Amino acid sequence: MKYMLLINAGAIDADGGAAECGVQEWMAYDKAVHDAGIWVSGESLADLVTATTVRVGSDGERSVVDGPFAETREVLGGFYVIDVPDLDAALDWAARCPGARGSGSVVVRPVADFGA
Repeated sequence: MKYMLLINAGAIDADGGAAECGVQEWMAYDKAVHDAGIWVSGESLADLVTATTVRVGSDGERSVVDGPFAETREVLGGFYVIDVPDLDAALDWAARCPGARGSGSVVVRPVADFGA
């Protein structure tokens, strides 16, 4: 079953990366996910200040806002989609993710299968 691991950073360093884990830790985790044969897809997101938010009102009018868009302590930093047997396995992989440490978190959600 496919699960998406949404990686939220609780603290950001000066370069916009997760403050509580280094590049080497991310590289090791990425290698482990690939080596285990469970990797489906994944990306790291660019700095939050590059974000653009689009909303469409009930009148159909589009509103576009540049830059930081949410009043939240956590920032979505990236994601993995993994294919594992069950939720317990997905939770185990989420717990191994460097983004789950300290003030960060990893949200685990099943990927909907509309073909089933």
